[in-house]
Amino acid sequence: MTHTHPHAAHRNHRRQDDADDQAEILDLEAEVLATHTATIVGWLPIEASPRRIVDLGCGTGAGTFALLARFPEAHVTAVDSSTAHLQRLREKACAEGVDERVRTVQADLDVSRPDLGTPDLVWASASMHHMADPDRVLRTVRDMLAPGGLFALVEPAGFPRFLPENAPEDRPDLEERCHAVSDRFHTERVPHRGADWGSKLTAAGFTVEGERTFAVNVEGSRDEAVGRYALGSLHRIRDAVVDALSAEDLAALDRLLDTDGPHGILHRDDLAVRTERTVWAARRDN
Repeated sequence: MTHTHPHAAHRNHRRQDDADDQAEILDLEAEVLATHTATIVGWLPIEASPRRIVDLGCGTGAGTFALLARFPEAHVTAVDSSTAHLQRLREKACAEGVDERVRTVQADLDVSRPDLGTPDLVWASASMHHMADPDRVLRTVRDMLAPGGLFALVEPAGFPRFLPENAPEDRPDLEERCHAVSDRFHTERVPHRGADWGSKLTAAGFTVEGERTFAVNVEGSRDEAVGRYALGSLHRIRDAVVDALSAEDLAALDRLLDTDGPHGILHRDDLAVRTERTVWAARRDN
């Protein structure tokens, strides 16, 4: 019989709660930005409809399902280091009746190089900046692509904004101050966020055929998912900034995150999702 130390059990429970929370945020993000993601997929310079696609850092499947919808003859290999995310993706694939077109692979590309076949298209959205050695991973992607294959690299411009300017009323511009602290936090821990991906792609042997920045501005007044996405995202930002915010700002943030209080973010009718995502379309020529 295996005995689990109570503190270890608590840590395991906390990790599972964190994984569940992150999966829920990814699902909400996929729902809120579905039209936007479809627009990016539609922009890609596809020469022939791909049959074999790899989604690197797939999360719970936002890109996977957009690609399946755009290319109905394709099969997608969805790769992520999180077994919880892959399980959620698999459940959704079964629910949507596309499970036969999806293969999931649990892998951390910083430590392993799984056999992902020879895809015609590789998609990596908001995942490359998390790699410890993205230059090595870019070379790996180029080597795995079929000759003439395309790599679509999508990177967000930081975390979305949800509140209007000068909000909330009792602590104007609170969100910007939270983001300033969060950006410093992530600069230390995620050094490749905001990298010059065009130059990195060229150095890895790709030909960059296109680069475009897509603005996101999703009004949330009638969309419950926007409120829940904002709530979950600001909860995660709070975890990063809790030790650096002033007591007044932290109290104001907690009022926003109070789902029962009158000033909670779920009670606001002026939310939106505002951000940008840049996509690079890079070709393996031979």
